[in-house]
Amino acid sequence: MKNNVLKVTFLGTGTSQGVPIIGSDHPVCLSKNPKDKRLRVSVLLEWEDFSYVIDCGPDFRQQMLVNNVQKIDGILFTHEHNDHVIGLDDIRPFYFRQGNISIYSHKRVLESLKQRFQYVFETENKYPGAPTLDTTIIDDLPFLIGNKEVIPMNVYHPELQVYGFRVGDFAYVTDAKIIPDIELEKLKGVKTLVLNALRKEEHRSHLNLNQALDVVDYLKPERAYFTHISHHMGFHDDVQNELPEGVFLAYDNLKIEV
Repeated sequence: MKNNVLKVTFLGTGTSQGVPIIGSDHPVCLSKNPKDKRLRVSVLLEWEDFSYVIDCGPDFRQQMLVNNVQKIDGILFTHEHNDHVIGLDDIRPFYFRQGNISIYSHKRVLESLKQRFQYVFETENKYPGAPTLDTTIIDDLPFLIGNKEVIPMNVYHPELQVYGFRVGDFAYVTDAKIIPDIELEKLKGVKTLVLNALRKEEHRSHLNLNQALDVVDYLKPERAYFTHISHHMGFHDDVQNELPEGVFLAYDNLKIEV
């Protein structure tokens, strides 16, 4: 891998309950194909000496172990739903080795984290085993992670504001139902697009497959990968065979270079 190439690892590609769902006898949940087994949604971005993750849900520890991640320079949060934030405590091994961990989030998301992880944000009599965070509030303006500029964009889930992120020719959007035109413009020219596509049927708070395909058709990236996938989407291999050229169902531990 060239130093400046962005390497993207799909740590998880599933919806909030993961796939298989506990106790489910749905055929996809019973599938033996590893591509049908999906942890909660997250990606790892690596280039040069830098390593960042987008979101850290309940499977964060397992994802770090499976992919042998040795360090993270920071976490970008899309929004505050449990399947995107609740693994925050598992950054402790990184903190013990590296020191403070940087996080980037909307102010609303930071306030939610302070409520859920009060011990992390204590300033007096802080428990010695708790990690310490360096916080950056995202305010819709571009910001830097390492030596790369990140362009945030506002999408809606369906009323809740969620951040998508563009890094050069790569963009990551999850939990979107509505992408305003002004935000779509920020995605123009992107070569590799990651976008949520929950299932084939309509859903009140997520893009379904046809809606995600419409976004891809409008933006015309060189490659598109769908994530945040429910078991209701169907078997990975069957759905992949139905997709147009250059469009892929992402799966856990898939690695691509941008």
